[in-house]
Amino acid sequence: MKIVALVGSNANFSYNRELLKFIQKHYIDNYEIKLAEIKNIPLFCEGLAEPDSVKNLANQILDSDMVIIATSENQHSVSSALKSVIEWLSSVEHPFLNKPVMVIGVSSQHTGSARAQVRLKNVLASPGVGAIVYNGNEFMLGNASEKFDEDGTLDSATVEFLDKFWHQFMDFYQTINGRKLDNQC
Repeated sequence: MKIVALVGSNANFSYNRELLKFIQKHYIDNYEIKLAEIKNIPLFCEGLAEPDSVKNLANQILDSDMVIIATSENQHSVSSALKSVIEWLSSVEHPFLNKPVMVIGVSSQHTGSARAQVRLKNVLASPGVGAIVYNGNEFMLGNASEKFDEDGTLDSATVEFLDKFWHQFMDFYQTINGRKLDNQC
């Protein structure tokens, strides 16, 4: 199964990137997970030609079976960089159309990315985007600096919850695709 893991931040250091790197390593035996960055994608501007960076990201998403988006929370919403990327992706290519999407997030604050996840799920379900967004259990990790060790590994309680969430999402994926996965972990 091919999975695109989209880092929803354009910051040089992001706990969301660290979370996706951990997920990539943790599930390496069962899933092909490729990190995708948004930091080199320019701000959306209606009427401008679609940049190659957007076309490349759209192709990665189109070629995947599903997408994970790890969103940061800025002023109770998603980052302007992530919202801009979604605007680009909904203007010409529409790679999210009928694509299963898992929304997760990390924050240094106690509440994790709760409000950003709600807003992002609404954006992903909007006309022009049309993603199939998982709305079951939620994975929002707060107090990020206390959860990762110096090697980028999560503490065992967080990994246990991540595994539970991951299996719930894979059940959702199977349901919408009407088939069982052979490579479940």
